[in-house]
Amino acid sequence: MNSQSQATERYFGHARREIAPLLPDQARRVLEIGCSSGATLAWLRDRWPEAEMLGVDGHAPLAPVIRARAARAVIHDLETPLPDLGTFDLILALDVLEHLRAPEQVLADLAARLTPKGVCIISVPNMASYQILGPLLLQRRFQYADAGPMDRTHLRWFTEDSTLNLLATAGLGAKAGVMTGFTAGRRRLASAASFGLVDHYLAVQYIVRAERGDHEPFRWQHDWPRAAPDPYRSRPATAAADSIGLTR
Repeated sequence: MNSQSQATERYFGHARREIAPLLPDQARRVLEIGCSSGATLAWLRDRWPEAEMLGVDGHAPLAPVIRARAARAVIHDLETPLPDLGTFDLILALDVLEHLRAPEQVLADLAARLTPKGVCIISVPNMASYQILGPLLLQRRFQYADAGPMDRTHLRWFTEDSTLNLLATAGLGAKAGVMTGFTAGRRRLASAASFGLVDHYLAVQYIVRAERGDHEPFRWQHDWPRAAPDPYRSRPATAAADSIGLTR
């Protein structure tokens, strides 16, 4: 497999398994905005076979891939309020809020669609990460990239405080969270050596479970050890994408 095919497979085949510690015990209706190919919804369908999965994305060619893998697909401009889709036990906004001009409004709209005990899980890039601060402070460099924390399509970055404020603005309270980036051995070593004092500079992303109401004190978890292997990882995502011309 060439490098382009490998990159496409990572993009279309990646389920966000690191959210596993934050998931509710059960969910009958699940909504993901910015769902890409629906890989995370497909993974969740394996966990909850009877649940209704609904994926929303702004890229129309992805619709048949989403339907084939997991869910009902809705193609919609994420900058505008969603149509009437009902309420949901679980709403996911993973790697999407940072791409929006008004993430506060989008998150408030999502919060209004939660069931009374519903859960919303978001992930956002950490502005305080050494990957951003290091080049900025040491080299006066703030250089965009095709992917990662400095993705050139990002419009927003967040710190721990601004992430919690974003949720509060939408009427949501943080209940638990995961910092990503700690699958790398050197970061785990630095975390242990500093007794966790540098964790917020090592974290690449914040993933937060939120519910209606106020924040509750919680201890950040690391995305280590890795979650169990994803059964959908081996699905022919590249072939599905190629069939609708996304890899050409």
